[in-house]
Amino acid sequence: MSAQIKFLAASILLTGMIGLAGCSSNNDQANSATPTTAPTETAVTATSEPEVSPTTTPVETAPAATTSPTETNKDTANVNPQDSEKQLKELLELAKKGKVPGVEYAAHTGLIDEVEADWGKPDQQEPAGKGIYSTYTDEHVVFGFNKGSLIFDVRSSDAALQKLTLKQMEGALGKPDDTKVNGEDKIYTYQANDQFQLKFIIPNSTGKVGHISVFSEQDSTNNMAG
Repeated sequence: MSAQIKFLAASILLTGMIGLAGCSSNNDQANSATPTTAPTETAVTATSEPEVSPTTTPVETAPAATTSPTETNKDTANVNPQDSEKQLKELLELAKKGKVPGVEYAAHTGLIDEVEADWGKPDQQEPAGKGIYSTYTDEHVVFGFNKGSLIFDVRSSDAALQKLTLKQMEGALGKPDDTKVNGEDKIYTYQANDQFQLKFIIPNSTGKVGHISVFSEQDSTNNMAG
């Protein structure tokens, strides 16, 4: 009887020890698994977002601010001198024929009667210098003619001419043959040929051409009408 009781007590004690060992093992596994998963996920979340957003935007926008002004300045610097030189040389060639750009009536050959038949009466007509001058405002043209109605002076104040400067003139055509002062204007004269002069009138106030004149001096005096 005593031996049975001892055996039973030993069995109960062994069972209890096995149960305690199992609980301890489970707790150890739980404790070791918990700290390894959470920090890893937190670390990924913290490093992925900042790397993408701050680096892409500045790289995209930087080139736009530096390209356009440089291209524009190069174009302006390269094109304008060539255009003005070509324009001035064309003016001189037209002057050799007694003409200004866009006007078919020439000094030395044209008659004011022909102009009036085509363009109508002038907006203004008045004597000046050695002749009479007819102004056509919309056309930006003034004709000077003598008493025999022969045109000896064709003037143009077209906007395309009013961008020209003395520096551009001298660069394309050389120094003028004559320079005069008329009030607040300076008159620069180039001898186009034996018949015609090309004159550039530049007001002091602007430093740019106000108008040009193609002038036939020998036709500026004509006594046909007495």
